[in-house]
Amino acid sequence: MSSKTTKIIFAFILFILSVNFTNAQPKKGEFFNAAIGIGLTSPYEDIDVGGQGFYAQAEYVWGIKTWFGVRPYAGFVFTSKDKDVEESLREFKVTTNAFLFGVKARIAIPIPFIAPYFETGIGGSIGAFETYTPLVNKKENGLLMHIPFTVGLAIGKNHGVDLAFVYYFHDSVDQVAGGVAVGLSFPINK
Repeated sequence: MSSKTTKIIFAFILFILSVNFTNAQPKKGEFFNAAIGIGLTSPYEDIDVGGQGFYAQAEYVWGIKTWFGVRPYAGFVFTSKDKDVEESLREFKVTTNAFLFGVKARIAIPIPFIAPYFETGIGGSIGAFETYTPLVNKKENGLLMHIPFTVGLAIGKNHGVDLAFVYYFHDSVDQVAGGVAVGLSFPINK
């Protein structure tokens, strides 16, 4: 990742931390969150090639303020080549088979029974990554850095169910891995 991208991300996180949204985090306290869903992988370039598979993640949640939470996470995404592509694109593939870990911060806006949110942070991925498209041919095994980004809705009376689009940007292999997931939150130490 370039130093310019790192500076932009750092400035964005500082901005988020300096803004005082009142009552925008649905919960305060400590929670465990588990999510499961469809794993997806796609290249950075605009081409109809990707991978599909399985996604799962667990988070330990610290609801520090009513509007802000910190979420260390661990999970995995396994995708294989999408077989339903145009004939001219069948030789290309974008796949990820990796263990994911890191930390994210969540900003939420509570509305009764529904709370839109977004998350970002920094993390690492250990596994196998392949991006083979008309413009990119990269294959990596091992540890890669990623930037997580999530948009979703926390729904229910206590905002205990998450519906989310989860993305992990892997700049070194020009791909985005992640999933469409459903998660449940469980309070720790009621």
